[in-house]
Amino acid sequence: KRILVTGGTGLVGRAIQKVVADGEGQLDEEWIFVSSRDADLTSSSETKALFERHKPTHVIHLAAMVGGLFKNIRSNLDFWRTNIHINDNVLHSAHESGVQKVVSCLSTCIFPDKTTYPINETMIHNGPPHSSNFGYSYAKRMIDVQNRGYSEQHGRRFTAVIPTNVFGPHDNFNIEDGHVLPGLIHKVYLAKQSGSALTVWGTGKPRRQFIYSLDLARLFIWVLREYDEVEPIILSVGEEDEVSIREAAEAIAEAMEFRGELIFDTTKSDGQFKKTASNAKLRQYLPGFQFTPFRKAVKETCAWFNANYANARK
Repeated sequence: KRILVTGGTGLVGRAIQKVVADGEGQLDEEWIFVSSRDADLTSSSETKALFERHKPTHVIHLAAMVGGLFKNIRSNLDFWRTNIHINDNVLHSAHESGVQKVVSCLSTCIFPDKTTYPINETMIHNGPPHSSNFGYSYAKRMIDVQNRGYSEQHGRRFTAVIPTNVFGPHDNFNIEDGHVLPGLIHKVYLAKQSGSALTVWGTGKPRRQFIYSLDLARLFIWVLREYDEVEPIILSVGEEDEVSIREAAEAIAEAMEFRGELIFDTTKSDGQFKKTASNAKLRQYLPGFQFTPFRKAVKETCAWFNANYANARK
């Protein structure tokens, strides 16, 4: 097996690299991690050349234009166009070069905004996503449409996973454009340095299921080897492990030993209040899978950020 990982230097790609290096890889597997420096995946010719160069038998497709709530609100068209080009090029190059299996990465934001909870894999296309990130959400939904098309028309084993909010070492800790948890980690670091209060955007009430990147990496490898459905599978902690943004901020403050005040800036948007996902399908396959406890994972991520601040803050 020659396994090509697009987006290989991002949050999830780095986690898969670490898990493979720590002993999860198998002797019959060669892992190839590529980034935007290796090819511009919005270009069909560069994507095709990448596949011809590495001749993968399997692909984990992580590459995407991603960002937090406020970056999405500003740039919905850019998120749509960039991700549509990337996904079409990767899936079509995989098909044309005879790749045996592709596992792509979706996101829980693809689910309908108006829905019942918990959401599950059957509900993806039941209504429009939240207006704040419709460009990214619809582009990601189209991977599921393409997977079904390649399966029905060409018998391809293309599938996708839907993680909840991922965090961990090598995340994007940019305060303006990053996701909520890494943004908060950076904010707590700065507040601690300056001796000021910590200002959290929004009310702190929205709820999220956070999955540690190293747990997600182990699940990705399982999907690549064992999961044979075209239908996506949600990779998430249980509903009972959902935490509020306030609780997440408090966990980070504790991990960073921040003793200052927490202030919630309610003039800033909360985004979607919750998007509780069911991991019942995952539990049918892997009833005994152990997730890293949230506070332990936060502590490890904060320790990594502190140790790598010069690079992580960029």
